[in-house]
Amino acid sequence: MSIKLCEVSEMDGLFITVVGFRNVVPPVGAVLTCVKEPFNRVDDDAIRVLDEAGETVGYIANQGSTKAGGTLSASRIYDRVGDAFRAEVCFTTRTKLICRVTETDVE
Repeated sequence: MSIKLCEVSEMDGLFITVVGFRNVVPPVGAVLTCVKEPFNRVDDDAIRVLDEAGETVGYIANQGSTKAGGTLSASRIYDRVGDAFRAEVCFTTRTKLICRVTETDVE
């Protein structure tokens, strides 16, 4: 059995936690597109996460109780990235995806 790992040579970079996924669980190595939702009624800093097919996977965690230690919340990463950016899935748990931002601004 082989294990695919995210290409992380050092723990440098921006890491995020994706939560709220139910039916769609992207595999390690999947590239996700993150899109800011400035008019979200629940969270002004909401960032939706989409899979390669454009389906919603979840949202970037924005509370200390939902994000994994060592990752940035949606509010902390909001001003460091463009309106859309990409992230690669590095690790998964039952309730969280840990991703590394690979492109900070895409169209």
